Amino acid sequence: MQKIVLALFASSIISGCSLFGVYRIDIPQGTPLTQAQATQIKVGMTAQQVRFLLGSPTITDTLNPNRWDYIYNYIPGTYARKAKIGKASGQHLKVYFDTKGLVERIEGLETIPETQPGLPQSKDAILTAPPL
Repeated sequence: MQKIVLALFASSIISGCSLFGVYRIDIPQGTPLTQAQATQIKVGMTAQQVRFLLGSPTITDTLNPNRWDYIYNYIPGTYARKAKIGKASGQHLKVYFDTKGLVERIEGLETIPETQPGLPQSKDAILTAPPL
């Protein structure tokens, strides 16, 4: 009897919390963009205008400063999975500038979704606070 109790106790300690599941956090990596934001970028815009509309690029190549990369990956955690929020990967927007610092071409618009998983539908949902 003691061997059985000892074996059950040892197996419960070894298994830890994996029996109930482990809490996992959301892992957003990069700059989340939507189609509404990405389609505002037009050929001929300055770098400051692009940074104002899209934010800082995820990658700025030191060997090629005329190319900005906006990459986004999202791995849902425990609560996001329960809420049926899917993962996002493969989003890569490339903005190329000419020697004058104006947008020359844009690649990867088709990889940017209409909405991002895990983000509110508009900034108003973030910025509005109930009155005190």
